[in-house]
Amino acid sequence: MRQKFYALFVLLVLSLGILAGCGSTTEKAEDNKNTEGQTEQSEQAAFPVTIKDALDNEVVIEEEPKSIISLMPSNTEIVYALGLGEKVVGLTTNDTYPEETADVEKVGDFTVDIEKVISLNPDLVLAHESSAASSEAGFQQMKDAGITVFIVNDAVNYDDVYNTIDVIGQLTGATEKADALTEDMKTKLDEIKEKAATITEKKKVYIEISPAPDIYTVGKNTFMDVMLQTINAENAMGDLEGWPSVDQESILERNPDVIIATYNYVEDPAGQITSREGWADLTAVKNKQVVEVHPDLVNRPGPRLVEGVEELAKAVYPEVFTN
Repeated sequence: MRQKFYALFVLLVLSLGILAGCGSTTEKAEDNKNTEGQTEQSEQAAFPVTIKDALDNEVVIEEEPKSIISLMPSNTEIVYALGLGEKVVGLTTNDTYPEETADVEKVGDFTVDIEKVISLNPDLVLAHESSAASSEAGFQQMKDAGITVFIVNDAVNYDDVYNTIDVIGQLTGATEKADALTEDMKTKLDEIKEKAATITEKKKVYIEISPAPDIYTVGKNTFMDVMLQTINAENAMGDLEGWPSVDQESILERNPDVIIATYNYVEDPAGQITSREGWADLTAVKNKQVVEVHPDLVNRPGPRLVEGVEELAKAVYPEVFTN
């Protein structure tokens, strides 16, 4: 909304400028000088900023960061969505989106090379709550080297994601872009909910996040369970907690209407599922509703999350969401 207001404001200023075209060159130059000064003061006013991180630590950002390292793919996607890609100097090998991430220096995978991070001398490191305990010593080493480390909350619902985008916007001085991004996500999510409200017969959905022989699925109190609720679908494993391991018999007993595979490290996940012994009689298999959804869209709580919800919706209710 702020971005829209700003655009209208600029349009108004330009219109007034045209009407005042008979003014002197000196007056225009003075006006430009004043406008530039006001813009500079506005930008400077955003800093310093103090924000509490996931561990309740007060983190002070004295001035707008010129270089950033992100250690979590969801944070990375937010940074790029805010137009800050040129400031990114380091990422992990897990950061694969957008395409520009391929050209950025890598500082590790699930294990971060602390010395490499320090050598790149970033103004800001965006860490994550999920690795805070295991990486405590490494984060302290970065801080001792004079690097600002901010631990981002682990998002478990939509509001958490919006808050994360807002916080990263404040940390980097991209508050207007953060506001515009969250407003756009909310609008699109509302459109999905509106369509989902027209569904009268819920489908039972089984989500598989890891294939046989060690099958793992999605239970309650997970983001994907929330996403299923959003599209008005029933989680076939909704009575289980978290990301449980399940046997094939329990899946067959529940006879899901739709099966969704959210992994891409095996060849042809859907074909592998439909060819399992005893699965041919499942409603989902008989109706050819075994669908693959890219894991990054539903696993990363970032800007593409709503796109992931939409992909789930199309997979479960193609008759409603593909029109």
